[in-house]
Amino acid sequence: MQEPNPQTQKLISGYRNWYETLHPKEGQANIKVDEVVSKVASFYEKMRGVIDWREEHLLRKTAVERILKRRLFLKQNLNKDDKIAEPFIAELIRGGHFPNETIPETKIGEVQKVIDKYVFILENAPAPKKEKAKMYLYDWLFGVAACEIETTLSPSPKESALIDFMMESMKVGIRIKEGTSVRTISEGEADTQLYIAVQRALFKLDSPTITYHLFKRWFSDWTNLPQPTLNEISLNIYQVWKKIDEALKHPLSEKFYAVCERYDTPYLILGDIIAQNPVQAQETLKNPEMLESKIKEAYSLRLKKVRTKINRAAIYSTISIFITKVLVAIAIEVPLEAYVTQQFNYLTSALSVVTPPILMFFLVLSIRPPSKHNEGLVIMEVMKIVYGKEKKNVYEIKPSPRRGLVLNFFMVIFYLAGFVISYGLIVWALQKAHFSVLSTLIFLLFISMISFTGMKIRQRAKELLVEKEKETFLHSLIDLFSLPMIQVGRWLSTQWSKYNAVAVLFNSLLDMPFQLFVEFLEQWRSFLREKREKIH
Repeated sequence: MQEPNPQTQKLISGYRNWYETLHPKEGQANIKVDEVVSKVASFYEKMRGVIDWREEHLLRKTAVERILKRRLFLKQNLNKDDKIAEPFIAELIRGGHFPNETIPETKIGEVQKVIDKYVFILENAPAPKKEKAKMYLYDWLFGVAACEIETTLSPSPKESALIDFMMESMKVGIRIKEGTSVRTISEGEADTQLYIAVQRALFKLDSPTITYHLFKRWFSDWTNLPQPTLNEISLNIYQVWKKIDEALKHPLSEKFYAVCERYDTPYLILGDIIAQNPVQAQETLKNPEMLESKIKEAYSLRLKKVRTKINRAAIYSTISIFITKVLVAIAIEVPLEAYVTQQFNYLTSALSVVTPPILMFFLVLSIRPPSKHNEGLVIMEVMKIVYGKEKKNVYEIKPSPRRGLVLNFFMVIFYLAGFVISYGLIVWALQKAHFSVLSTLIFLLFISMISFTGMKIRQRAKELLVEKEKETFLHSLIDLFSLPMIQVGRWLSTQWSKYNAVAVLFNSLLDMPFQLFVEFLEQWRSFLREKREKIH
């Protein structure tokens, strides 16, 4: 029998607190919506999820932000005295983002308090030099507000406990290499970078969610700010925003993430084992043989989940891009080529539509699961974390080396050569297939986005990888020609998520009328129930 170290015992305690929150309090009044209306609204939200695709763990937060901004817009333009928390939460439940009759009515006041806090900051922020800065602040603030609202409605003490546990465990082993192009960072900066990297590695949290966690870290009373502090933050919000942005874009940010991403698997597996039964977890971890068996079981289960997520991501992202590609073809390519350039060709149009999904299919098909050796490394690392009696790992952060002007020049030349060759070969092949200039351009845009999406999915497939990947000459050669395309796809995907034509159509023409219809339908069904109850 071996006793888990104090840090692991603290983690178990955090999971027990989470386990207790799963049991609802007796006599507690919960928010309820009409089940029939909920099915209609839930179907609409699923359709949106396919068209305006986001990664699975971001779907709910994205919905919270979208609905919040719409209701704030209506409040601003219709009735500024309205409290929006109750209809806002009801809409989230109807859309299937939270289970029905599980959110206490007391949460209405808490959510309204959160909304009022961010509205106060926005309204009392100093006037910026540029008018657009106020709009950017609005988007940034209410992206963070959506994260706080989601946490208020569905707290995540389990995830917070694991983040703190991994950070404290890795903190003692972090070594930052000196004498590089990056200035020496303070201990506080290093802690912040590790905190950000752990969240990105463990749960793939996005910038707004990490920003919310930084607010709580830097302002200990963030969830219940006294008025003087709130006034001060409002007046200095642009400086706070800049500080957070600098932390998220720190020169060493990606280096910290690379280290955390490699070592996050043992922490995820340990969290899965404790979550199975937090009450008995202490006894389980005392027995190394039982723990090893549990590790293998949890590893196998998580491997299956990763495969499921990869397949779902591939399907949804491909459908989303495919629908947009079809709409672009109908709205732009076909009319221009048929009536302006007189170059319309059924074969090239069909190829331009079906090639991106086929490419995605082969990208996913080429993904290979981790080797058996990787499982052994995971077992060893979990044991090391739990008992803490072996030599601690050293996590070296190596900033990029300083390069001279001449070397940088040649690096850029080689990179541009890869860009020209990769796109040049595709353009040559498309010309041989008699693609028009417009069709070629659109095809390149979509292939770039598919390449970036495929790369992200391949990265998700490696989230259980602990062993170091072998770099070969072939990998370097592939990177030379694929990275420029992936970089273009990354930029395009960012722009596409902002200006997705179908998503804009849903937001501007369908979203608001549909929600009005849903709320009317719920009131109508309530009215019919009242009439039915009067019949004796």
